[in-house]
Amino acid sequence: MAPEEPLSRPMARIKMVDEPDATGALAEIYAASKERSVARVVPDILRTMSLRPDFLTAIDAASRLHFSDGALTRAQHEMIASYVSALNHCRY
Repeated sequence: MAPEEPLSRPMARIKMVDEPDATGALAEIYAASKERSVARVVPDILRTMSLRPDFLTAIDAASRLHFSDGALTRAQHEMIASYVSALNHCRY
């Protein structure tokens, strides 16, 4: 079994469109995402798909469905997602 890599391993760099530079459909997606966010920010995980607004729209819809009410609360979903991200050494 290979040793685990340290948490300080650099993440891959993905070109993202910053919020002030977003136009058209992307600006609308950013605004809607920011409106839904408790912290009133566009999450970086969504911004990583900003070069493909069509794909971002589909992923955002799937994410909202995933986190919708059901057997688990939103907080429980977030806790599990955070734990899995930590296991994968992913800052997202």
